[in-house]
Amino acid sequence: MDGIQRFEGGYLLTNGYLIATPGGGHLMVDAPMDAVEWLQHRGVKPEALLLTHQHFDHVMSAAAIAAMGVPVYAWNTFSRSLTLEEVVRQWGMPFDVEEFSVDHILEGHDQLAVGGLTFSLLHVPGHSSDSVVFHLPEKELLFAGDTLFHGSTGRGDLPGGDLDLLCRGISEKLYPLPHDTRVLPGHGDATTIGRERTSNAVVRA
Repeated sequence: MDGIQRFEGGYLLTNGYLIATPGGGHLMVDAPMDAVEWLQHRGVKPEALLLTHQHFDHVMSAAAIAAMGVPVYAWNTFSRSLTLEEVVRQWGMPFDVEEFSVDHILEGHDQLAVGGLTFSLLHVPGHSSDSVVFHLPEKELLFAGDTLFHGSTGRGDLPGGDLDLLCRGISEKLYPLPHDTRVLPGHGDATTIGRERTSNAVVRA
């Protein structure tokens, strides 16, 4: 995909995305396990790290990337309740997320200009209370985190989750976007708004 590189890391095969910026730099969306080593191997220091939400599998490398001198953008401040570490320990997966500082709080904003790109911010809770979707209208790109997947949605049964709320947010905020908008999800392959609007059996208005 032109200007976008995908990294897939961790036990849950979580996607992170590296976006080329107009000035020759990069932005990173989400920080799965081992993402920092992936960046270092490429000799890339992003201009910013954008977090779609703070569930553990999306932020395992956030502290390490921040330690490179990269500012972190997220909907809320760092929160152990958002990372779900206690929940996954009960699943037998003892992950510990290294605490990181959120330099720029996105809550209350509907737009973000960074790295020469301007994103529309769409708060779509239901998978996590802090889920924010980054939309690049000029490129018809949507970095969806764990809101909308190819043929499905994020889970609504985790702490802070609500599947009805998630589906309503998708219907009201994401489905009105142009048909050809490419959806780059937090797990799995890319899709389009048009495809999901017409065939996603999980989303209900």
